[in-house]
Amino acid sequence: MENRISKIVLVTGATSGIGKATATLFAKNGYDVIITGRREDRLEELKNKLKKKYVVKVKALCFDVRKNNEVKKAMKSLEGDWANVDILINNAGLAMGLDPLHKGDVNHWETMIDTNIKGLLYMTRAISPLMVKNGKGHIINICSTAGHEAYPNGNVYCATKCAVDMLTKTMRLDFYKLGLRVSQVSPGMVEETEFAITRFEGDEKKSKIYDDITPLKAKDVADVIFYVATRPKHVNIQEVLVMCTQQAGSNFLDRSGR
Repeated sequence: MENRISKIVLVTGATSGIGKATATLFAKNGYDVIITGRREDRLEELKNKLKKKYVVKVKALCFDVRKNNEVKKAMKSLEGDWANVDILINNAGLAMGLDPLHKGDVNHWETMIDTNIKGLLYMTRAISPLMVKNGKGHIINICSTAGHEAYPNGNVYCATKCAVDMLTKTMRLDFYKLGLRVSQVSPGMVEETEFAITRFEGDEKKSKIYDDITPLKAKDVADVIFYVATRPKHVNIQEVLVMCTQQAGSNFLDRSGR
């Protein structure tokens, strides 16, 4: 890239799971990485590990994507080459609760809507103008099979991921004449993440949803994201739907064992 040795990748929700695996894979391949999240200690630990192991530049930004003022402040703090984000990976997201709508926790709903939809919008609004000005950039949204197929008690989580799917489609229409690529990766069941423990608010027993199936691992999804991001300039992989072999859809799981 002109005047720069490495492209700059920004990964939201990089303190665990898919985000952490993705940031690690990009760093391993020589990309400079901006990692974001709410847990400063984890960000600093990952930053130091990546810099030491892969000899790349890493910047850690601790803020909450649900709060637009924090997003804007964090993005304005980027100076020099760091401000020219080449690849934005909107990974931050979560599920909370697994109840029918009439028993749902409104606080859970608001957290999912604020993180999965508004957080993605805030980040894209903050980063995309400079991409448009530069006439290049790649935005990769992390959706879910839940954004394509509903499942019982998934209500609001499914709705937020469906919104991500539609936002990806409309963002592509907004940006395709401006030199930007917009892609989406929709994973099914994934372990090595905090998805289940967060959904069940720390309940270890309820969160054991992978004992009788071999799901994807966080690094499997990171591999897909990296592949999507590293195609030639004229290639835009618009959508990847990826599940483990024992999953044929949100409602079709072979739980016969690992």
